[in-house]
Amino acid sequence: MNDKRPVNLDIGTIDLPITAYASILHRVSGVVLFFAVGILLWMLDASLASEESFDALKETLANPISKLIVWGILAALGYHLLAGVRHMIMDFGIGESLEGGARGAKIVLLSAVVLVILAGAWLWL
Repeated sequence: MNDKRPVNLDIGTIDLPITAYASILHRVSGVVLFFAVGILLWMLDASLASEESFDALKETLANPISKLIVWGILAALGYHLLAGVRHMIMDFGIGESLEGGARGAKIVLLSAVVLVILAGAWLWL
């Protein structure tokens, strides 16, 4: 095979469209949520096991590092939800054009930023 096309293997130099970033973040948030399920199930178990374990969980969640972890989980959940709704809307044929896809990706990213800020305010205030 005589292929003379240039090969660019440095992902940092590739100029990806905003739709690619939205798609990559959607996949990353899904992986984060997969691992977050274990943390959330542990928290549910600890909250329901006894009054002492509930109080211990409350004390653990008062720690700033624990709040940061929960904030990350909420951020992943919010973004994944918004991007999933965007994909469902696109399944109905809305926003499938190049311009519509870019507009939808921008809306999802900006809405996710707002959700992440609101989740942080809810946790820390």
